[in-house]
Amino acid sequence: MSGNVGIDLSGKKALVTGGSRGIGRAIAIRLAEAGCDVAINYLRSRKPAQETAEAVEARGRKAFTYKVNVAQTEKLGDMFAAIEEEFGRLDILVSNAASGVIKPAMELTNRHWHWTMDINAAALLPLAQHASKLMGEEGGHIIAVSSLGAVRAIPNYAAVGASKAALESLVRHLAVELAPSNIRVNAISAGVVDTDALKHFSNRSELLDESARRTPAGRLTEPSDVADAALFLASDLAEMMVGQTIVVDGGYSIMG
Repeated sequence: MSGNVGIDLSGKKALVTGGSRGIGRAIAIRLAEAGCDVAINYLRSRKPAQETAEAVEARGRKAFTYKVNVAQTEKLGDMFAAIEEEFGRLDILVSNAASGVIKPAMELTNRHWHWTMDINAAALLPLAQHASKLMGEEGGHIIAVSSLGAVRAIPNYAAVGASKAALESLVRHLAVELAPSNIRVNAISAGVVDTDALKHFSNRSELLDESARRTPAGRLTEPSDVADAALFLASDLAEMMVGQTIVVDGGYSIMG
């Protein structure tokens, strides 16, 4: 292959869950820059979701927002019906919506556990089931956003870490089942990213400073770094990426 290799997703249709801010917003905008129309799912505040939609539209693409808790699986059908009505099909699903309880494992209640699992891991299954039906014979791409807590023990991160480990396992199983339908399923494990989620950590400043110090690349991972990886996984360049978890952390996780 010679010449420049670019990623052109013109005319593709994408759904980004948890797309109102942080990593989700960065991914939605990056996909729009490559030519995608984007549906933006959000849970609480409409204004940030609308701001993401406006950023997508500013790049010449169509956007619309849809409010639903992805853990409420009985309501997901309505969201995908709206996507079908608006876009006609779906090419890319980015399962980014996340939540969870940041507490020591010994303080977690059954409610804490199920809330975290339902949003971070369990939601991917019905999302993939609905999305695959809208992808048709052409297939598409499903991308889940994970974190290093899936494989590393992090203080107060037991519920979230376990949910992300379950998420990555589900990605592998879905990848095997959906590959014959030309649907590629992969995950991105993001390093320490300074998003709203870190506000729930009492040691946020120390965590950010220590992470930056220990990262070989010399800086923290930014939402745009994760978005770049998502863009690659959503493209034809990732045709042979099946059931993989790409770590985007500047080398932080290899430092022991």
